[in-house]
Amino acid sequence: MKNLAQSNYSSALQTVKDLKAKYGTTWNAINPESAARMVTQNRFKTGLDIAKYTAAIMRKDMDEYDENASNYTQSLGSWHGFVAQQNIIAIKKHHKTTNKRYIYLSGWMVAALRSEFGPLPDQSMHEKTAVPALIKEIYDFLRQADAIELNDLFRRLEKGEDVQDQIDNFETHIVPIIADIDAGFGNEEATYLLTKKMIEAGACAIQIENQVSDAKQCGHQDGKVTVPHEDFIAKLNAIRYAFLELGVDDGIIVARTDSEGASLTQKLPVSTEPGDLASQYLAFVEAEEIAISDAKEDDVLLKRDGKLVRPVRLSNGLYKFKDGSNIDRVVLDCITSLQNGADLLWIETDTPNVKQIAQMVNRVKAVVPNAKLVYNNSPSFNWTLNFRNQVYEEMLAEGDNMTGYDRNNLMDAQYDDSELCHRADDKIRTFQADGSREAGIFHHLITLPTYHTTALHMNDLTEGYFGEEGMLAYVKGVQRQEIRKGVACVKHQRMAGSNLGDDHKTFFAGDKALKADGAKNTSSQFESKKNTTERELVLEK
Repeated sequence: MKNLAQSNYSSALQTVKDLKAKYGTTWNAINPESAARMVTQNRFKTGLDIAKYTAAIMRKDMDEYDENASNYTQSLGSWHGFVAQQNIIAIKKHHKTTNKRYIYLSGWMVAALRSEFGPLPDQSMHEKTAVPALIKEIYDFLRQADAIELNDLFRRLEKGEDVQDQIDNFETHIVPIIADIDAGFGNEEATYLLTKKMIEAGACAIQIENQVSDAKQCGHQDGKVTVPHEDFIAKLNAIRYAFLELGVDDGIIVARTDSEGASLTQKLPVSTEPGDLASQYLAFVEAEEIAISDAKEDDVLLKRDGKLVRPVRLSNGLYKFKDGSNIDRVVLDCITSLQNGADLLWIETDTPNVKQIAQMVNRVKAVVPNAKLVYNNSPSFNWTLNFRNQVYEEMLAEGDNMTGYDRNNLMDAQYDDSELCHRADDKIRTFQADGSREAGIFHHLITLPTYHTTALHMNDLTEGYFGEEGMLAYVKGVQRQEIRKGVACVKHQRMAGSNLGDDHKTFFAGDKALKADGAKNTSSQFESKKNTTERELVLEK
């Protein structure tokens, strides 16, 4: 992205100058420098521009991961454009670059927080349109972050500051979104139509799961029902066609399998020859050998290894998989998806265990060597307890004396400063690097972090504000921290676009513009001054 902003500015400047020459005096009020500045501050004109740009980023990152597994990528789930915006602003501030950082759009959070029906469980009951609407909203906020930061730089440039290099080498806040389409919200045509809306909103990566659309469950809940491979492949094809139709030739498909925790299937596929995909799927279905005379009226029967068998069918019509077949089903799902157009895999697991994930992924890699995983570092896991249990087993195997630990109470705070705790916390700290190196994890994400941080921060603020601390709870816990940590939205008027709007109004109306940024704007209290003390900072109204 070197010199990108400046080249856009120069090109736009010349374009507007040419237009002024063409249209003559009717364009006298248009200032080419102002127009070029606005063009520079809004590089991405459409969601398709964003999808094409971010798809190229993901493809580059995937290639770099193949070369070196330390080049893994990360994201946090966001349920609002502002949350995503502050996430990326903070990434740029703390890490100086957005390289290999994405945003995850969780269907769970759309259902829980964005549906007009009110809060819903993760069962695809929310409106389809809520998903592309959130993608668009996120990119609207990220584009505004670009405009605000560049506007500040142009203001500083006009005042004589040497910030030209920062403008020339400006790094956009636009990053890839991996967007959850659940199980496709219907048949393959419905999946295609919704995928187009998501791509047009800016999504370059679509994640789809192999559950039955109308019986979809959260990956960390019971009752999951998977579909035969042929049905899932049809939806993979639908997504690819949507990408191609819209000109996003290198769009990314993330194929998720829920077979690790699924024990049911809705239908039995039709096998046309021994060993085909349908046959392999049917082999996982639990069945009992019977004689034809024992078959009931309207029974469903299969011929298996020369014998007549009856699939185990529940009262709701669903068929049961064999116990212990889940890992083999996961491996077959992954291989089949990669061989039929998927780019990345997603395996839902019941615990975050690198060795267990690696065992599955390595079996896939034996067939598809460059197989890569998107992994959910899920808040549904009790990370503390899981890793304390893992370390307990390791220490026990190493011959350590474990009598000081109650295996049934390892969450107890009394162990927080113990060797077991320190070792467990260290494994949590390195989980992403370890998983990427040992288990083929290209992308680590947390699906619901901002759901939990919002709840936690409201809990803490509410406790003090409605208690004896009163206003001090907000000042100490929020505003003082924002000021000292340089959080962008402490000046919330600026963050909402007030300064940007003032400059636009000046472009449009000149000296007659009625601007918000004046002597009575209380935001000026938050300007950085060396000698400002906290006593001099008063609350914004």
